[in-house]
Amino acid sequence: MGGTGAVVWREFGEDDLPALTGLAQACLATDGGLPLFGRTPLVRARLLQTRTHGAWCGGELVAAVGVGAGRTPATATGLVHPAWRGRGLGGALLDWAEKYAGDGGLLVTTETWNADAEELFTERGYTRTFLEWVLRHDLDALPEVAAPDGVTVEPATLGPELFATYRASFADRPGFVEPDADEWLGDLRDDEDFRPELTLLARGPDGEAAGFVTVLDNWIDQVGVVPGWRGRRIGAYLVARVLGGLADAGADAAWLCVNDDNPAAELYRRLGFRDFGRRARYLHD
Repeated sequence: MGGTGAVVWREFGEDDLPALTGLAQACLATDGGLPLFGRTPLVRARLLQTRTHGAWCGGELVAAVGVGAGRTPATATGLVHPAWRGRGLGGALLDWAEKYAGDGGLLVTTETWNADAEELFTERGYTRTFLEWVLRHDLDALPEVAAPDGVTVEPATLGPELFATYRASFADRPGFVEPDADEWLGDLRDDEDFRPELTLLARGPDGEAAGFVTVLDNWIDQVGVVPGWRGRRIGAYLVARVLGGLADAGADAAWLCVNDDNPAAELYRRLGFRDFGRRARYLHD
């Protein structure tokens, strides 16, 4: 990579998935971000959109963007190989995406955030609407968190009590939009990576639900503590229990994502999670 030959632009498709996946992996290796983006299913979902546009040099894919038109706003995901940055390819991808987005605006998603891309979006009038840290915990060293006084933990049942605990845990957060209970529970139930044995409910001495954690594969999906139970190490204890369970099951690492302004990020770092990059969304009306 990094040659000086002529760049050829063309549409890409399903046959180019290996090249697209390789491009995503190269960006992840440099920028960090969501590791799932280094796998073909998410690459397909993000980049094989209604319209596609890629830059090739000497048979190598060096930049790519997919635009999902026909919705408001249109959505786009783009990538520039690290060895080809600083040559205007990112701006060219954005020009092309804006052309096909139409008049309804454009929402740009990135699973491999970097500062240069943020500068480009800011200069072009985009507003960052979302920024999330991706955190990784190597499971060769596990945190020790004592059980909170009077609190017991059990595998959660996918039912009304789990949803009610989720709702109580997050309802006071700015921007919370309550989903339909059956849809929320069904999304967990139908996810092939759902780990029911590691999805836990914490209870207080009187049996009332105090907090919960859901797990997908080796990802801690959601952690919540009911307001009246906060400040008693329940979240830390639930996460430590999951880390131990994943280690016992043979996983070498655990992952989670946390919003950039969520104070829980510091809790996770104290438990041994380390930054693995960021992911973001940018909107241009």
